[in-house]
Amino acid sequence: MKKEKYDVTGMTCAACSLAVEKNIKKLDGVDNISVNLLQNNMNVSYDENKLTKEDIVKAVENAGYGAYTHSDGSAKTSTSTNPAEDEYLNMKKRLIVSLIFTIPLFYLSMGHMAGMPLPDFFMGYKNALNLAFTQFLLAMPVVIMSSKFYTVGFKTLWKRSPNMDSLIAVGTSAALIYGIFAIYRIGYGLSIDNGTLVMKYAHDLYFESAGVILTLITFGKFLEARAKGRTSEAIKKLMDLTPKTALVERTGIEGEIPVEDLVSGDIIIVKPGKRVPADGIMVEGYTSVDESMLTGESIPVEKKVDSRVISGSINKTGFFKFKADKVGKETTLSQIILLVEEAQSTKAPIAKLADKISSKFVPVVLSISLLSTIVWLLLGHSFEFALSIGIAVLVISCPCALGLATPTAIMVGTGKGAENGILIKSGEALEIAHKIDTIVLDKTGTITIGKPIVKDILTFNGTDETELLRLCASIEKNSEHPLAEAIIGEAENRNLELLKVEQFKALPGRGIESSVNGIDYYIGNLRLMNDMKIDVSEHKKLEEKLSREGKTPLYIASKNLLGIITAADIVKPTSKQAIQTFKKMGIDVVMLTGDNRLTAEAIRNQVGADKVIAEVMPADKEREIRELQKDGKIVAMIGDGINDAPALARADVGIAIGAGTDVAIESADVVLMKSDLLDAVSAIQLSTSVIKNIKQNLFWAFFYNSVGIPLAAGVFFSVLGWKLNPMFAAGAMSFSSVSVVTNALRLKGFKPKVYKIDNKDIIATEENYNDQISVKTTDENNKNHIKNENPGGNEMKKEIFIEGMSCGHCKMRVEKVLSEIDGIESAEVILEEKKAVVVFDKEVDETLIAQLIDEAGYKVVEFKH
Repeated sequence: MKKEKYDVTGMTCAACSLAVEKNIKKLDGVDNISVNLLQNNMNVSYDENKLTKEDIVKAVENAGYGAYTHSDGSAKTSTSTNPAEDEYLNMKKRLIVSLIFTIPLFYLSMGHMAGMPLPDFFMGYKNALNLAFTQFLLAMPVVIMSSKFYTVGFKTLWKRSPNMDSLIAVGTSAALIYGIFAIYRIGYGLSIDNGTLVMKYAHDLYFESAGVILTLITFGKFLEARAKGRTSEAIKKLMDLTPKTALVERTGIEGEIPVEDLVSGDIIIVKPGKRVPADGIMVEGYTSVDESMLTGESIPVEKKVDSRVISGSINKTGFFKFKADKVGKETTLSQIILLVEEAQSTKAPIAKLADKISSKFVPVVLSISLLSTIVWLLLGHSFEFALSIGIAVLVISCPCALGLATPTAIMVGTGKGAENGILIKSGEALEIAHKIDTIVLDKTGTITIGKPIVKDILTFNGTDETELLRLCASIEKNSEHPLAEAIIGEAENRNLELLKVEQFKALPGRGIESSVNGIDYYIGNLRLMNDMKIDVSEHKKLEEKLSREGKTPLYIASKNLLGIITAADIVKPTSKQAIQTFKKMGIDVVMLTGDNRLTAEAIRNQVGADKVIAEVMPADKEREIRELQKDGKIVAMIGDGINDAPALARADVGIAIGAGTDVAIESADVVLMKSDLLDAVSAIQLSTSVIKNIKQNLFWAFFYNSVGIPLAAGVFFSVLGWKLNPMFAAGAMSFSSVSVVTNALRLKGFKPKVYKIDNKDIIATEENYNDQISVKTTDENNKNHIKNENPGGNEMKKEIFIEGMSCGHCKMRVEKVLSEIDGIESAEVILEEKKAVVVFDKEVDETLIAQLIDEAGYKVVEFKH
């Protein structure tokens, strides 16, 4: 199947988009079609063996509209502005010309009613023909400027797929034809000197009705076009992020080239204040980069050699070079733009109701108009009275409001999400998200940072702590186990020189068997110790205690147990706040992990999740989602890894953490550019706001039409004497469309509501809070490595000396990182002294602080108490 985008011309309301959709669907070989009324385009998936581009274009033309492939259109309009801007400028021109002729037309026809003077050659029945013909001449420029209503309206009527233009065309044509008929009757009356006949038709010309109706509708379209332009501002802002040129170094020579000429592998130079033109890896330099427009993160990110840079970000301070690996349409920015455009062109299920009504709406209105005219004639009223009723019905009915209710809200909502680093890939996902009642969270990399750190080093049988760490790191250097990185990192932090390993053998599911200096060592879990007949029975309660704290114990032994090194994955600073907010929203939070039950329960208690499903194999995650769905739950899955992809696809809404893999992002419905669970909260709250906005729009559209059409048809005339002038009907119709778009634009002010938690507000149990670990070992050196909380809550102050801070942005970034750590009451960076003064309300692991600061791009040199 081939997927292609086409620009469609001539669409003005929901009936238009439905007519195009209906005609394309009739073609053999079409798999899927989505028409976007706001952007005047459509995406078509079709079988190339059965259909050609020409067949699709012809089908659109047969429906009464124009079409061309998006790439062709881009070429044609490369020197022009964007389509929304073109439409706005065109409507502005039409409105100005229409007003120039409509104002004097309205004065001539209605001025005398307000006692305003008219020139003598328009006064009296003998000058009635002058007055009538002048009104006709003034009305014609307005009609010509609005010719699109007639060409499209009558064409679609002929094709039996009438739209809003058809209603306007029929209504104003009826008024114009009657006005021309009246001119002939005035001429006849003057020829037989019948003043009564002359004055009767002189007061019922209806040229002013046609002119004012067309002008008011043009005014409504002008406001609508301006508002439509604002709905697509998010896309425009993203497109503006890409620089037009790039400074490259090829064969040692620097030169500026268009970004379109960049190729993967180019060495690109970025100077301070310039935007990054492609994705790649830094090969030279040190700087801070503003990625706020892509991730929503306001503080610049520090970049050094081997750091990844993304297109569209701004280089704030230093000069740097990077090697491009993604250019053109492959860049992160291009993919974001594509995702947002596709989301804005998809339909939410709620739109189907409006579509069904819109498809029948125009034919029904035409029937009501004709029937109303006939009924009032049969009731004995004049032809002029009945005609004005028929015209009012045609003009007041507004399929536009129905057609715009859903796409405007979706367009603004997805655009707002993109501004905040939340990419919603379809209208369907946006709608379903607000119904979510269960959130399933993958633990590693979603709730936690995903990088374990060493927590405790416990030694036995006279083993030296430093030597134990050196030995373990030397052996683990050859391992791919997740805990190996933590142990090697701890050894590097202590500047330990590693030993030469003579033999290495990985034992899957158990650990490592190795030899150093002729001595055999075993590093692994309890199962490995039992297999090697190492007695660890006296430490069984210790292991349970460590597991309840969320720590994973790693046993190191030779002929007997030498020590235990524990590592733990640290909970992200905002995970607990996000989970608490989900619960406040009435959503059940389930944590899914492959960890053992004790470790999983420790993390669950720390963050306050409702339930934990532990010891789940990667292949079984999708099954767990299915089980929840069988219980009638509407499930969202949040994950970041390849093994999460099946579960993300199975969930009602799959949410991929942006720091995850391409596979996870491809499988998800929503992508979070930042690895922050609070953005998932924002995504669901945004969905709720968008659906609420759509329902408001649909209610207004239904209410307006259900009240307006009976009023225009004269239902209330006999009882209350209410009769709607066609000109007021036109104004009401324009107001209806504008009000729907304006209401959708309120979403631009969306702000998520997050549950505020205090640092001390821990969802705790006896196991993970009050019952702290207190282990005595044979080596007093271990005391500094067993971290206990401070139940008393007394304030402690430390100075942290940090390398790499150079400006106000650095100060803000480090203070932000520190203030988000649970247990830190306040943090102040003193830039001149390269240190941070931190006040604690309980003990916090110094290794965690060092890791988080390192991830921010800086390095902790020393902690001073």
